[in-house]
Formats: sequence, structure tokens, C-alpha cells
Amino acid sequence: MKTRTLGNKDGLTVSAIGLGCMGMSEFYGAASEDEAIATIHQALDRGVTFIDTADVYGPFTNERLVGRALQGRREGVVLATKFGNVRTEDGRWLGLNGRPEYVRQACDASLKRLGVDHIDLYYQHRVDRQVPIEETVGAMAELVRAGKVRHLGLSEAAPATIRRAHATHPITALQTEYSLWTRDPEDQVLPTVRELGIGFVAYSPLGRGFLTGRFRSAADFGEGDYRVTHPRMSGENLAQNVALADRVRALAATKQVTAGQLALAWVMAQGDDIVPIPGTTKRRHLDENLASAEVALTADDLARLSAAFPRDVAAGQRYAESGMKSVNG
Repeated sequence: MKTRTLGNKDGLTVSAIGLGCMGMSEFYGAASEDEAIATIHQALDRGVTFIDTADVYGPFTNERLVGRALQGRREGVVLATKFGNVRTEDGRWLGLNGRPEYVRQACDASLKRLGVDHIDLYYQHRVDRQVPIEETVGAMAELVRAGKVRHLGLSEAAPATIRRAHATHPITALQTEYSLWTRDPEDQVLPTVRELGIGFVAYSPLGRGFLTGRFRSAADFGEGDYRVTHPRMSGENLAQNVALADRVRALAATKQVTAGQLALAWVMAQGDDIVPIPGTTKRRHLDENLASAEVALTADDLARLSAAFPRDVAAGQRYAESGMKSVNG
């Protein structure tokens, strides 16, 4: 597995493709815990060193699952988790919290669930606009000094927030949605993090699986899969976006790769400072995703992709209104 480095100051070296673990516990329908752990183990065997989770996934159960999977295999793993979205044990959403006392509490709770003595990359999952970012990052910096956290990150933060945070303590990585159908970061976010020497972690690089071509109608989503209510995967938007995904499949066929591999290769081709973290709950999909690291795209390939999938062409917002309110904070 090739590697990439997140951040210029005390850079964090990770596998060129990471593994997002969210779907192993929630949001994408039922998943087998045994298969999920086997998938994490296979990822490690294949050279993946970058594992991503969050306290909110489950809630809380995903960190416990990842912790069990890493028992006896912690060495060499760059373990990332997040705080800031507050939920109860029964799954209710209580909003955002970036207060310093909560930062400390959340970190201690994550360390306990993961069963580790430190977190390699600790993100603020969503910016709490009610708390100055300097106060939140200041508390995160205390965790670094205490040895509980090695590197700091932000998720879905606006350029001005990123600058203020980075001035408080070096930010190693920004995590934001980025894919063929979500290219908003190219306007201001990517230029900002590149100017500051911050790495970029692309979540949902496969458009929550949609760009693989698996979903063509509401019937293709399993029971309990929240994607069926996603603006881009429901109503009139679905048919329009299926046509776009078909274009990716057609181009992928000309290169003898899958649509998912082409979509991931496109993300990786946007810069060596970008690390995608596609999620999967099955080993066979993991191997397909990892093979994308070997897909070389020419300038002609990239031009054809841009023509087939123009920027901002996707129908629908990337989140429902409630979700959009918490991004670009």
C-alpha cells in the first residue's frame, strides 16, 4: 500500500486509502459485526493503516467495535475518531458541543471505548458556532500536551474557522465530503488547507456508495438504510443522478475497472495531500476499493470524466436542510 502525508508540520503518514467504519454500526442498514471486524483485519493485512470512526456512530458502538478489532494490532495503526455531535445511548440527537469541558469528557470516553491510551488524530466532528473555535481547539491542544491525542483535525469547517483554529494549535487534517458529485471544497477549503499545510481527508468519496452504480431505485436500499431519504437518492433527484452514475460506469468500462475504482482514483488524482476514506462492511468491497490506488488516470481520462460529470451537476443537496446547517461551520 502506498502512503501519503497529512500536514506539513509534524506530518502524519497514513496509507493512501483509509477505511471509514461508520457503516459498520449505523446508517447504511444492518451489518454483521463479525464481517465488519474481519474487514478491518483484512484492511490491516492489505497495508491500510488509517482507520476512521467517531463517538456518534452507533452511537458509541462503532468505537467499541473498532477497539475490539484493533486488540493486539494497535501498533502502526493511525486511529482517528471525532467528537462534537452529541447523542444519547438510545440514539437521540442533542445538538453540537464544543465547550472545553465537553472536549475533555468526550476524549476520555472515546479512549475507554476504543481501549487505547491515545488517539492519533482527534477531530471536532462539527463546529459548534456557539463556542469560539479558539476555546475548543485550546482544549484539544491540552489533550495533546497530556499525551491523550497526537494530532488535531477539524471536519466540515469553513476557511475562516480553519485559519483561527490553526493559529491556536497546528491542525493536521481537515475532513470534508469530497467526490465527483461533491466538489464544493475546491472553491475555498482546499486552497486554504493547502496554503496552511493541512492535509485533506475525503469522506464519502464514493458518494455514499451511489457512484458505484449499485443504487437505481428506492428498492435497492435495504431496511434501515438512511440513504433512501437522502436528497440525492430520493424523489425526482434519484433518476437524474442514476443517469450520472451510468456515465461513470461507461467510462470505467473503457479502462476495465469498476465505477467505484474510477471514482476513487479521481479523488486521489486531485492531489497527493488528499486521502480518501471509503467505507465498507464487506471484505470483497474492501479489496475492490484498495485496487483503485493502482488505477492511473491520464489527463485525457480526467477531461472525459469532467465532461461526463460536470461540476455541480448532481441533483439535490448533499444533506437534508438540518444536516446542511451544521456544515461549513
